Amino acid sequence: MSNWNNYNSSLVRYSNLGFTIDLSLMDIQPSFIDEMGPKIEKAFSDMKALESGAIANPDEGRMVGHYWLRNADLAPSEELKAQITEPLKALKEFADKVHNGDIAPPSGGRFENLLIIGIGGSALGPQLVYDALGFDSKLKTFFFDNTDPAGIDKTLAKIGNGLNKTLALVVSKSGGTPETRNGMLEAQEYFEDQQLNFAHHAVAITGEGSKLFNYATENKWITTFPMEDWVGGRTSVMSTVGLVPAALQGIDIDTFLAGATEMDERTRSTELSNNAAMQLALAWYHAGNGKGEKDMVVLPYKDSLVLFSKYLQQLVMESLGKEHDLDGNVVNQGIAVYGNKGSTDQHAYVQQLRDGVHNFFTTFIEVRKGRNGESIEVEPGNTSADYLQGFLRGTRKALYESGRKSVTISIQEVTPHSLGMLIALFERAVSFYASLVNINAYHQPGVEAGKKAAATFLELLNQVRGALTGWDKTADDIAEATFNDPEEVYHALVHLAANGEAMHAEGDTPAEDTFKL
Repeated sequence: MSNWNNYNSSLVRYSNLGFTIDLSLMDIQPSFIDEMGPKIEKAFSDMKALESGAIANPDEGRMVGHYWLRNADLAPSEELKAQITEPLKALKEFADKVHNGDIAPPSGGRFENLLIIGIGGSALGPQLVYDALGFDSKLKTFFFDNTDPAGIDKTLAKIGNGLNKTLALVVSKSGGTPETRNGMLEAQEYFEDQQLNFAHHAVAITGEGSKLFNYATENKWITTFPMEDWVGGRTSVMSTVGLVPAALQGIDIDTFLAGATEMDERTRSTELSNNAAMQLALAWYHAGNGKGEKDMVVLPYKDSLVLFSKYLQQLVMESLGKEHDLDGNVVNQGIAVYGNKGSTDQHAYVQQLRDGVHNFFTTFIEVRKGRNGESIEVEPGNTSADYLQGFLRGTRKALYESGRKSVTISIQEVTPHSLGMLIALFERAVSFYASLVNINAYHQPGVEAGKKAAATFLELLNQVRGALTGWDKTADDIAEATFNDPEEVYHALVHLAANGEAMHAEGDTPAEDTFKL
């Protein structure tokens, strides 16, 4: 079969959506599809059950409802449907009131800035949407997406004198996520230091009855929006988590949701040749032998999609990176995701991709339209957009000639509709792949283990603080007094010294270092 014929037979094209996915350079043979037949059939069945409200997260006994967010009629009960439609109506009304000044800062005028305080999916989704679509945002948007105090200070410095016109959006389902809580407390303290009442600037997105919900209610914040337990953080961008900030920024959220809805509809087809999400999941399976043996490099050839690979890191890796399958077997599944953007990657790591260790496959994201308006010729007959297309096609070809496989996903331009399509495509590919390899894509025990380990360290840190007296002590001295591991104690002591709580004198080895107040 010639490359041209292979391209024609390996292309899924949704003409009315301006979307194609080209799998011709993945070298997937018909025999592989035949072998996967039973798994494919089961994956279609699993997706249908999930969308119908079956318990798709058995470890936590939860339904998984992010597909209902863009089509509330799919929700299995009127109560669940209302949990989607009522907040959507409320957040639109809220955004309108902010825009027209009915909800305004106490100092007068209108809100001009938005500070989003969240972590993981509570920040990554809004960051992606703002970076891709917020070029003429009605509110300039800033993020606390970590518990790094220097990063918090840098963000506050950027807001500068605009703090009195800043709306703070605190996002946490449980209200107990440490990073988000810390960011909220840091923001609150800073507002108060500037003689501003934080409550008059604050909005919560959280679960009803959560710690954050109760705190916001007791302190009379502007309002709260709900987060439901059937929506995970990494799939929450089309819930209140992503839609409240997008509406405040003036982004067309109805079109954003419509793009996802249309991709969902097209990829519910059980006709394999016309289901882009299943084809993508099968490409992942084929590339990594169903065991994640190859990493996925995501290269969007558009500046506005530079955060897409970062967004996919959480969606794919947190969903698919699991130790056990649904039968309890140890499988250590997952697909590592990393990426940059084209054509920056041409001057970064394409050299290794072509000539180095062959441990990956590539996903190119092509945006066909270069810019709105006319383009100059940067050399006779060629524009900057021509060069961008040349680098995409050239890199893709050079990789394949070196035995490196790739998928190419193409959209016309970056709009709310096309971004909604892309997000939905990958969400559904993740669901299908999870079924193909028989794992639970909707829990995150590894994340919870990390949180517990962090809590343990904080307990140790406080013990070390209590044992650190005014005279010189080593890590062994304090470890013996507190019944802790000396290495862990040492790291706690170094942390205290670095942050001005102790004095540190180095010896020949860490064991000989001494610390005192």
